[in-house]
Amino acid sequence: MVLLAFFVSSTALSHAGRHTERKRRLQQIGKTGARDGTQVLANGGIAAICALASTSGDPIWHVSFAAALAVATADTWGTEIGALQTRSPRSILTGKPIAAGLSGAVSALGTAAELGGAIFISAVAWAANVTPALLAVTAGGFVGALLDSVLGASVQALRFCRGCETYCEADPHHCGADTTLVRGAPWMTNDAVNFLATAGGAAVAAAIYIVH
Repeated sequence: MVLLAFFVSSTALSHAGRHTERKRRLQQIGKTGARDGTQVLANGGIAAICALASTSGDPIWHVSFAAALAVATADTWGTEIGALQTRSPRSILTGKPIAAGLSGAVSALGTAAELGGAIFISAVAWAANVTPALLAVTAGGFVGALLDSVLGASVQALRFCRGCETYCEADPHHCGADTTLVRGAPWMTNDAVNFLATAGGAAVAAAIYIVH
């Protein structure tokens, strides 16, 4: 049920307003498209590990499982809903305006959507008797989504397409032209950041659960 909540809600949002100019910008940046195996591993790998570990009977793995999917959901909601905001987002690190959809960009609408996504998964996990730790899962999901933005604004690969004269995260660009790395590590893709963020969110939720 928790996995379906992530998948169904994320799929629905990805199709909402897909013909708008803001969503077309996401396509240009390289943030949309069908999920491939790497993306599935990046968003669900930590949750899968926690699910396997939960066979030990320790409830902390249930909390971590739900939190990992809360991060993935919060990040997806933030990207999809935040892209609909008319005002330009800002870098989470510098506060300067940047293109909508680029990793590290935050907005009031996107941040609220991230919190909503984390709460949604937490509520589903509670209703499905996966874990009663609403606070831990919500906090882990929201903090993990923020970590995703911080990593996206600092170490994630940012590229420049000279053909379109625009910043993007894909190589080659959607136009077919090769791109030049201008920041970050070439192997630190959006998928790598998602994997680290879900791991961080799961760890935060586990820590909160232990303390409380």
